[in-house]
Amino acid sequence: MKKEPINISRRDFLIQSSTLGAGLSLGLYLPLTGCDNKGEQGAAQISAPDVPEVNAWVVIKPDDTVIIRIARSEMGQGTLTGLAQMVAEELECDWSKVTTEYPTPGQNLARDKVWRSFSTGGSQGIRGSHLYVRKAGAVARHMLVQAAAEQWDVPIGECQAANSVITHTPSGRSTTYGKVAVAAAELFPPELVELKDPKDWRLIGKPIKRLDTDDKLNGKQIFGTDLKLPDMLNAAIKACPVFGGKLKSFDDSKVKKMPGVRKVVEVDGYAVAVVADTWWQAKTALDALPISWDEGANANVSTASIEQMLDAGLTSSDKVFVGNEQGNVKNALRGAVKKIEATYRYPFQHHATMEPMNATARWTKDKCEVWCPTQNGEAALEATAKAAGLPITKCDVYKLHLGGGFGRRGAFHDFVEQAVAIAKQMPGTPIKLLWTREEDMAHGHYHPFTKCKLVGGLDKKGNLTGLHVRISGQSILASVRPQWMKNGVDMITFQGFHAEGDHAISYSVPNLLVDHAMRNPPVPPGFWRGVNINQNAIYMECFIDELAHATGKDPLAFRRQLMAEHPKSLAVLNAVAKKAGWGKPAAKGVHRGLAVVKTFGSHVAACAEVSVNSKGKLKIHRIVAATDPGHAVNPQQIEAQVEGSFVFGLSALLYGECTVKGGAVEQSNFHDYPSMLIKEMPKVDVIVMPSGGFWGGIGEPTIAVAAPAVLNAIFAATGKRIRELPLKTSQPQLV
Repeated sequence: MKKEPINISRRDFLIQSSTLGAGLSLGLYLPLTGCDNKGEQGAAQISAPDVPEVNAWVVIKPDDTVIIRIARSEMGQGTLTGLAQMVAEELECDWSKVTTEYPTPGQNLARDKVWRSFSTGGSQGIRGSHLYVRKAGAVARHMLVQAAAEQWDVPIGECQAANSVITHTPSGRSTTYGKVAVAAAELFPPELVELKDPKDWRLIGKPIKRLDTDDKLNGKQIFGTDLKLPDMLNAAIKACPVFGGKLKSFDDSKVKKMPGVRKVVEVDGYAVAVVADTWWQAKTALDALPISWDEGANANVSTASIEQMLDAGLTSSDKVFVGNEQGNVKNALRGAVKKIEATYRYPFQHHATMEPMNATARWTKDKCEVWCPTQNGEAALEATAKAAGLPITKCDVYKLHLGGGFGRRGAFHDFVEQAVAIAKQMPGTPIKLLWTREEDMAHGHYHPFTKCKLVGGLDKKGNLTGLHVRISGQSILASVRPQWMKNGVDMITFQGFHAEGDHAISYSVPNLLVDHAMRNPPVPPGFWRGVNINQNAIYMECFIDELAHATGKDPLAFRRQLMAEHPKSLAVLNAVAKKAGWGKPAAKGVHRGLAVVKTFGSHVAACAEVSVNSKGKLKIHRIVAATDPGHAVNPQQIEAQVEGSFVFGLSALLYGECTVKGGAVEQSNFHDYPSMLIKEMPKVDVIVMPSGGFWGGIGEPTIAVAAPAVLNAIFAATGKRIRELPLKTSQPQLV
């Protein structure tokens, strides 16, 4: 056992034990975040008053059921199960009796942020929580064992816990967690606990079945669109399609007598909503509602005008920020025997979650409650209070599972503010707001449109002596989180190009300059799964292939030459090359391409196998992927995440583009913003190779390597470079 001391201060103790009364709180009331089989939901409690809370994370029922509270959001990525595994590992409980529940951000504030961060993004769900949730499980286990030892009047060191059973080793006496939970809840937490050495883990690292699968399969799991509350009404909304536009006027006389319509309301001067008995009635009336818009200053913005702005940034010295600089690039390029140049383009893209934006709100002058799928319960609570015009202590948010997040439901809670604004105009009545797909497409926060010019210098031996990477495009932080910028620099723009850290470049280049010409069009940007590593991996990995081709070297050998100082990235690259059979003949007509990155703390690589037929049609046969996240909590979930991320990344490569005309996005639904089909999906072989010693992300890193690996394989097949995405606008096209 590896000792990890916990120096519990008075504040830490109060957080651990909760100061809702003397000692540890029993039976904390939490609003219900699940629903019964009929989809009905009200403001009931999850944990019954007679069920003891051992600590904020662990509630144990008399029948030994263990409820583990999860603050992070579940949106299909398996965070809920992974976090429960880590608590249960240290708790030494019976996994077959584990269930979970969400606390609310309101309760978190009331308890001095005992559950810490509710934010789920940036691949932080597991790696940002692992230490304190494991400690929570270890503390709860100690208290349960201590309670049993005191009942038996024996030294605690003579007692062991396993599978929710506590045994007094000398005598063989035993009891269960459920029988001592009440007594344990009355104890003070220990000042020191021991966390297991990774070699002793029995749950962490195992491919345990997800806790939420059954409810999703049998339809019991309730998402925001399924929610039903007593006396609930439904709302549909429409905002000005032009970015920055406002509502000028509407004529509700045309629709207010339509079936089911209860009210037509203005929403904060930029949108109008119809409230009706059913959502379809609301949507039908909204479609028939005469609306006039003030389109404002952005009515003439187009993809072409934005592209001109980015093109100028590729060579400009104005508003250029340095992200990584080593040596003297100008001298290196000036003295190069051979220079290679290329310019790449990556378009606006939409999150396109399967579940459109939605929230249900109930407002009174004394209380505002919101039920919604959110990646950040605390941000949703802040948005609720702002829109409600109430103190945050009089508001709360009840999280539901997400039908997709990808960053859209993290930093942005416009849908929550809208639901509350509508509910304020109908006090005491729950209002469920659901966006149409068309509204969702028109009012996203889009993956930035960027271009990148790369110039590489080679010496007479084909060694890379200098590299200049100029990114021209939008800054997400400048729009969304300006307080995160450093001296005007958006370091997130440089993911995969950093000198060190979670997003470090995987190559050693003696003379390197990576800079960013910040160009911010009026299209609202947002964090999109993987954020900037997606395009940066394409820029770097495809250009590395171009350099290898220019030197006549094998792309794997060329990379290896530059990666001697990056052993973990080299290890995943070697793993995919070996598994794919790099250097050995592929099947007739099949060609291979490589990509490798370090991002979100993990090292990932891919080898794609593709063919392009005589008509220029592409088939992606297989992608071999390797990931080293340091520790692998649930290998099966990691495999699923890699496969799912490839669907997302390849859809972006093949089809993903939002174009702008007249200040608005032209795409409106999946007919003109498609995802790849099941028949188009390649076989994916996943290599999970945790090397230990660090905690990397899972959900976002692997998305980045699929597209460049495929692009490099296309070059191997055709001899032609594709530098503009998506492939639907260029050859080859997918069969």
